[in-house]
Amino acid sequence: MGQRHRLPGGLQRRVVGCVVAALFCNVATAQLRYSISEEVDEGTAVGNIAKDLELDKSTLRDRKCRIVSSEADPLFHVNQNDGVLYVSRKIDREKVCSESNACFLNLKTVLENPLEVHYARVEVLDINDHSPVFQMNETTLEISESVLPGTRFQLRPAQDLDSGQLSVQQYKVSQNENFRLEVKDKGDDGKIPILVVQKALDRETVARHSLVLTALDGGKPPKSGEMKVLINVLDVNDNAPVFSKDVYIVTLRENAPQGTTVIQVNATDLDDGPNGDVIYSFSNGVSQNLLNLFDIDTTTGEITVKGMIDHEQKDKYEIEIQASDKGLAPLTAEKSVMIKVVDVNDNAPEIEVTSFSSSISEDSRPGTTVALIHVNDLDSGLNGNVICSINEDVPFSLAPSAQNKMFSLVTKSPLDREKRSHYDLTITAKDAGIPPLSSEKTVSVLVSDVNDNSPEFSQNPYAFYINEGNNPGALVFSVKAFDRDENENALVSYHVTGEGSKDSTLALFLSINSETGDIVAMRQFDFETLKTFRFQVVASDSGTPTLSSNVTVNVFILDQNDNAPVILYPVSSNGSAEGVEEIPRNVNAGHLVTKVRAYDADIGYNGWLLFSLQEVSDHSLFGLDRYTGQIRTLRSFTETDEAEHKLVILVKDNGNVSLSATATVIVKLVEPKEAFAASDVKSAAKDDEDNNVTFYLMITLGSVSVLFIISIIVLIAMQCSKSPDYTSKYLQETNYDGTLCHSIQYRSGDKRYMLVGPRMSIGSTIVPGSHANTLVLPDRRRTSEEVSYNIFLEFCLKVSGR
Repeated sequence: MGQRHRLPGGLQRRVVGCVVAALFCNVATAQLRYSISEEVDEGTAVGNIAKDLELDKSTLRDRKCRIVSSEADPLFHVNQNDGVLYVSRKIDREKVCSESNACFLNLKTVLENPLEVHYARVEVLDINDHSPVFQMNETTLEISESVLPGTRFQLRPAQDLDSGQLSVQQYKVSQNENFRLEVKDKGDDGKIPILVVQKALDRETVARHSLVLTALDGGKPPKSGEMKVLINVLDVNDNAPVFSKDVYIVTLRENAPQGTTVIQVNATDLDDGPNGDVIYSFSNGVSQNLLNLFDIDTTTGEITVKGMIDHEQKDKYEIEIQASDKGLAPLTAEKSVMIKVVDVNDNAPEIEVTSFSSSISEDSRPGTTVALIHVNDLDSGLNGNVICSINEDVPFSLAPSAQNKMFSLVTKSPLDREKRSHYDLTITAKDAGIPPLSSEKTVSVLVSDVNDNSPEFSQNPYAFYINEGNNPGALVFSVKAFDRDENENALVSYHVTGEGSKDSTLALFLSINSETGDIVAMRQFDFETLKTFRFQVVASDSGTPTLSSNVTVNVFILDQNDNAPVILYPVSSNGSAEGVEEIPRNVNAGHLVTKVRAYDADIGYNGWLLFSLQEVSDHSLFGLDRYTGQIRTLRSFTETDEAEHKLVILVKDNGNVSLSATATVIVKLVEPKEAFAASDVKSAAKDDEDNNVTFYLMITLGSVSVLFIISIIVLIAMQCSKSPDYTSKYLQETNYDGTLCHSIQYRSGDKRYMLVGPRMSIGSTIVPGSHANTLVLPDRRRTSEEVSYNIFLEFCLKVSGR
C-alpha cells in the first residue's frame, strides 16, 4: 500500500476550518498525498481515502464515491465498499511523466449528498527497469595518425529512460594503450563520454582499433549498455596523384551521341585509404562551353559526351583534368586531354594495311599492336561513316587510333602458340549508306614462340637399381624430359645436383650426358658401404630466360656376392681359424662338442652360410649341422678310438659363385675324473629329473607361449609405428641360431622388398634379376608371424632336446 503523508498541526486546523466553511457551501475539499512505485500489479492498494478523510465507509456507495478523470481508462479507482484507492492498470512512469524528474499524478475524489471534492496527489516512484541504450550499436571514428596525444573526441552518450540515480552514472572503455576515457558531467543534461588520445598513433603498426564503450546506471545491481567504437587510423597524405600518361590525346567523331566515352584517364596515389582514393574533375579554368559539351565521372575518370559536338564549329578541344585525393588536406595533379573531333565524310571505304608485322610473339600483352589499318572513304555524310571490324572469333580486335581514319589491329587476349600458331584475319570496312558498301582485307599473322614451357620429365620421381661392383664409366640409367616449345626453346640439357639432399656429395660421383640424360657412375659402389642414395637432375631448356625443372632420382644398390665368410669361432691366438676342444671319453651320442661361428658381410643368399665337414679322421664319430655349425658326437667312444681327432670345417655362402672359408677343430678325448662319484650323482639326479620332468615341461611351455605372444605384440607395434617414407629403411636381424646372417628390407613405390638371410618363409617370391637375393613380401604381418613361429618351434625343439 502506498505511503500517506499527514499535514502539520496548524495546517491541519486550517484545513478543518476550510472544511467547515465548505460545508456551509455544500462543497467540501481535502488534500491527500500518496506514493507508489511504477510497474506495480493491477489491484495494488495505494491508500485508504475513507480512513484518511475520516469518512463513513457505509455511506461511500450511497454518496457515489469515485475518482473523476478525463481519461477513458483511468489509472486509479476507489473501492466504494472500503474506501481504498487501488491501481487500475500498470503504470509506466516514463510514459506518464516523460518530461520531468519527479512524477506526481493529481486525482480528484468526488462524493455526493452533500457534494464533496477531495484532491489526492500520488507520486509515482521510479524503479530501475530500463538499461542504458546507445543510439547506435557501433560507431566509427576516423583519426589521423598525426594527431597529438591529448586530443579529445566526444562520443554520443547513452540514454536511460529512468531518472535520478537510476539514469546513466558512469562510462567505461575497454583497455587500450593508445586511448583513455574521460567523462564530462553536464548536470541535468547527463554525462558525456570523451575519448582521449594518450599515446601517439601509428597506422603502420595498428591501422584499426576496436573499443567497447560501456554505460552503467546507478541501480543495484547496475544495468549497462554497450557500443562498439571502431577507430580507423588515417594515413598522412604526403603523395599527390600521378597520371598514367604524360599526354592524353583522343579522337571523337562529330555528332557522337550523349554518353559516348571519349577517353578514360587514370591516376594513382601511393597513399593509403582516403589519401590514396582519387576523384576526377575538370579544372577551375575550364570554360562553361566545355562544361556544357563534356562530363567526367568523378570515380572512374571516364570523359563522356554531354552536348552536341560539331566539327564545323571547332575541330579540337583541350580540357584540363584535375585528380585529387580524399585527404584532409587534398593534394591534386592536373593534366591536359586533347580531344580531336573527326569530321564525317562521304568517301567509300578503302582499306590500306600499313606498318604490318607478319609475326607477333605469343607473350604479347593484350593491346599489342599488330598492324595499323588506314580506312579512307571519299563519300560524305552517313556514307562516309566507316565501321571496321573483324568477322571472326579471334584474339584480335580493332582499336581506333589517334589519327583520323586509322585503326590499330591489336591483341585482345593472350596468345598461345602451342594451341594455334597462325591466323588469317579478315578485316571488313562498311559505311553507313543505304545500301551499305563494304570491302575486305585479309591479313595473315604468325605467332612466334617464346620460352613459356618448362621441360617435363617422363616420370617423377625416378627409381633405379644398380648392382654393386659396377664398372666405373658404364651407363647405369637414363632420365628423359621434353619441352612443348620449339627450336632453341625446346632444346633440353641436363645436369646433376644434390641440393636439398643429405647425400649431395654423392652427386660428385655421377656424370650425366647433358644432351641425352644418360647417367654413368664415376666410381664403383659397394652395397656394404652404401645401400641407397638420392640426388636431383635438373632439365633446362635453351630459351631466354632459361626455364628448368628437376626430378628426384632414388638409387638402390643391389648386393652381390663379393665377401667371403669370416670365421668368428674358433680363432687361435695368432688369428688363424683353429681351436682345440677337450671332451670326456665317456660322453654319449649327441653330445655338443663345439659350435663353429661365422659371418658374411653380404645379405640374402649371398650371406646364407652352410657348414660341411671337409676333413675328418673318423666319419662315424662326429657330425656337423650344416645350418648351425654345431659339432656333435654320433656315437659313444670306445677304447680303440684315437685320443685326438682333427676336423676341418668348410663354411661357404650360397651366392651364384660361392665363397668359402675353413676352420680347424682339434678334438681331444680325456679320461673322466671321479668317474664313480659322477656316476652316483648322475643316477640320483636322474631320479629327481624323472619326478620333476613333467612340472618343468609345463613351466617351459607356458613361458615360451608368453614370450611368443609378447613377440607378436612387439612386431605389430613396430609395424604400425614404422614411417612410410619412400627412402629405404633397413632392419638388421641377427640369426638366432648363432650364425651372423641378416636381412635388409626396403620399400619402392607400392612394393616392399627384403634381402634375405638363411631363414626364409615358404611363401616368399624371388624377383627376377635380383641374383636370388631380393624377395617380394606380399604381407609384412604374415612374414613377421612366420619368423616368430619359426623362433618358437626351434626354441621348443631345443627345450625338448634337453
